[in-house]
Amino acid sequence: MSVLSQKLAIKKKQGLYRTRRVLSSPQQPMVTVDGANYLAFCSNDYLGLANHPRVVAAFKRAADQYGVGSGASHLVLGHSKVHHQLEDALAEKVGRDRALLFSSGYMANVGVINALVDSGDTVFEDKLNHASLLDGGLISKAKFQRYLHNDIENLRGKLSVDNEKATENTKLVVTDSVFSMDGDIAPLTDLSSICQQQDAMLMVDDAHGFGVMGDKGAGALSASGLTQDNVPVLMATLGKALGTAGAFVAGSDELIEFLIQEARTYIYTTALPPAIAAATLESLQLLVDEDWRQDKLQQLIQRFRCGAQSLGLDLMASSTAIQPVLVGEPEKALAMSQKLQERGLLVTAIRPPTVPKGTARLRVTLSASHSEENIDQLLDGFSNL
Repeated sequence: MSVLSQKLAIKKKQGLYRTRRVLSSPQQPMVTVDGANYLAFCSNDYLGLANHPRVVAAFKRAADQYGVGSGASHLVLGHSKVHHQLEDALAEKVGRDRALLFSSGYMANVGVINALVDSGDTVFEDKLNHASLLDGGLISKAKFQRYLHNDIENLRGKLSVDNEKATENTKLVVTDSVFSMDGDIAPLTDLSSICQQQDAMLMVDDAHGFGVMGDKGAGALSASGLTQDNVPVLMATLGKALGTAGAFVAGSDELIEFLIQEARTYIYTTALPPAIAAATLESLQLLVDEDWRQDKLQQLIQRFRCGAQSLGLDLMASSTAIQPVLVGEPEKALAMSQKLQERGLLVTAIRPPTVPKGTARLRVTLSASHSEENIDQLLDGFSNL
């Protein structure tokens, strides 16, 4: 048996082996996976826009105009008019000077962190940050520190020690707004205050807040009343609530111009297909035209939480579309996920190393495209585990 085979066998024995499902339908409540039909609660399509007729139509029109591929990087020949229009619209949406498109959230986070810090600088990250944020800090030349989850005082202490050692270095504090596996929200106002007090730059990844929080989906920073001055670096993705693909970073004109010059994951990659940009512009308009979607999502969240609590499920503290049910051991989480699947319900089991040992969970994600009946079907499935 080869070394790789041995490692794979160990993963299977520990209940940590990952497998892929094959989807043959659009993102929607009822999906076809591996040839069977299921009611799905494991998509980040929070507003149900991934298969919205207007978004699909916008994509098709742009594909007719621009073709499928962008053909080059933004700095060579890949920056189309519709890319530029989307950047302007995103900047306006989040109330910032400018925005810059990236091909994925992972590339945005790694590229931005590595552009902003160098040797002699320090990156401070929440312990439960998304892997892309952690990897961005780890592969940078800067000193890397993790602070306890949502613990302002722990961060304050680390910043104070760093200030005593070196006053001229860049201090970059990085956090998710909504944590993808727990569904809880970072104390953004407190983080902003401490960063201003300690002369640190704050970067917020709003992947799971943009589109579903704030005024007409402007995001978690909007919901907290925080501006560009409070949070200099904002990143958000387009493949979740907006239902398309890619990501953007927004901030001051100076920040965006600097990233154009220095962010390697922006400079050295092919631009998003123009049709994706056009579809995203339509999604942004739908945040305004169909703002009932945010309200409906909140109603479904409350319905699920009330039902789950009445069933005695170990529900983690979350007011967002991410509703994790804590299980504990990975084998048990897998078994529960399998039983739900046998009842026609898709709910993903999340296991280490994605989450800490002993905290394997079923990650329920809700969408405005779900109905109240769908939520009741899910609760009925849990009641029979």
